[in-house]
Amino acid sequence: MSVIVLAGTIGAGKSTLAELIADRLGTEAFYESVENNEILPLFYKDPDKYAFLLQIYFLNRRFHSIKEAMVEDNNVLDRSIYEDSLLFHLNADLGRATSEEVAVYDNLLANMMEELPFAAQKKRPDLLVHIRVSFGKMLERIKRRGREYEQFDDDPELYEYYKELNKRYDQWFEDYHESPKIQIDGDLHDFVADDHAREYVLRQVEDALTILEDKKETPELIS
Repeated sequence: MSVIVLAGTIGAGKSTLAELIADRLGTEAFYESVENNEILPLFYKDPDKYAFLLQIYFLNRRFHSIKEAMVEDNNVLDRSIYEDSLLFHLNADLGRATSEEVAVYDNLLANMMEELPFAAQKKRPDLLVHIRVSFGKMLERIKRRGREYEQFDDDPELYEYYKELNKRYDQWFEDYHESPKIQIDGDLHDFVADDHAREYVLRQVEDALTILEDKKETPELIS
């Protein structure tokens, strides 16, 4: 069977969908370290100081997780190393990283991506599932889950950061060619809150995996 990576902005529902897919396939879900991440709250308090450190932390964890996930089939990751550059370069574009830090990061990521097929014993994931949500839905989910350091009501800078992050995911998905990919409309099919939407999304993932198994697709968008 397959290794699946999920992608999407903050609050898209990646962890929820990872759990749902893992339960449906009877496999293991790999979750991003957030609750036990001591650097993340520091980043929200002072992004200029901690953006580079946070990204190196996440890059290391994502490299470790995808190596583990790719050892066996049927695993699913709620976020992967393939999104890492999007997140860091947004912060760099906002002036939160020096040119030297960007160069160090880019070289490190490139080296990791070269080593990944050898370390993971698999060239690439079998399927990427991008959960696309509107900016309004993103903010709604952030408020609903209630992590204090993520709240934006009194922080215009954080609000603009979220807005730009959400916008950049469309181009990121368009440019992603590491594996076959599908996109889920998280507004239209709110699998987080609606049972019927949940079943529809799971069937979409299963159908994509069936197509890939039958046709052994090369990296492309599955319609």
